[in-house]
Amino acid sequence: MISKKSLILATGLTLSAIGLTACGDKTNSQNDQTSSIEQIKKNDVIRVGVFADNPPFGYVDSQGKNQGFDIAIAKHIAKDLLGDENKIEYVVTEAANRVEFLKSDKVDVVLASFSVTPERKEVVDFAEPYLKASLGIASSQKNPINSVADLENKTLIVNKGSSSDSYFTKNYPKVKLLKFEQNTDAFNALKDGRGDAISQDSTYALAWAAQNPGYVVGIPQIGNEDFIAPAVRKGNVELLNWLNTEIKQLRKRGEIQKIYDETLKPIYGGKVDSKIFLDVEGK
Repeated sequence: MISKKSLILATGLTLSAIGLTACGDKTNSQNDQTSSIEQIKKNDVIRVGVFADNPPFGYVDSQGKNQGFDIAIAKHIAKDLLGDENKIEYVVTEAANRVEFLKSDKVDVVLASFSVTPERKEVVDFAEPYLKASLGIASSQKNPINSVADLENKTLIVNKGSSSDSYFTKNYPKVKLLKFEQNTDAFNALKDGRGDAISQDSTYALAWAAQNPGYVVGIPQIGNEDFIAPAVRKGNVELLNWLNTEIKQLRKRGEIQKIYDETLKPIYGGKVDSKIFLDVEGK
């Protein structure tokens, strides 16, 4: 039989252990809550998810260097956060795994022509947008697709997990979709005649058609107007707030306009008003 004194002593030890455990959990929790920006500075590099085959927004040039509009934005972020535009670890992503790369902490931020949608906002946090676009459809000049009706009994090429994939799956379930992970494979399929047209963000569709004779953007705008923005892991408020301020400052200083002039204007030419893509303030 356990004495009253022993019971009190055991209870006291148990409560002490619980208290120590609680304190330990609290301490560990506090230690785990390292500032995301502090961690980036400690690592002395920011990990950025980018496309490698999406010119002129994110691609790898013939010398193996990352280039494009999104890359230029990333360099400004690295320079303003770490003091050096080269302190970036580029992590190549595809449209379908941008969210997963953030959720699994493979990257700190995604800058890969990431359109803001209600569904995506449920799983990641988007900062201030830096571009806007709708969807566009490119096709052969010989057999142009000028309306959705023209897609009847035709095959439309899309990137798996992209805005085009979601839009046509939801709104035009009768349109046959041929899906690819990579842009290169998708456009090769169009060139090879495996599909009749391809749907991409209008910014990219116009750029691609301008660089590939024999192809046109018969539908330059379809679907809702999308805004393209940096994305961070859901709940990473500190980095999100920093990026909001950063994008606003880049816009205010005219840096985003300069990036457009250097990366996109040579392709679009003077016929396209930059405001079509850059007028995102307050969105």
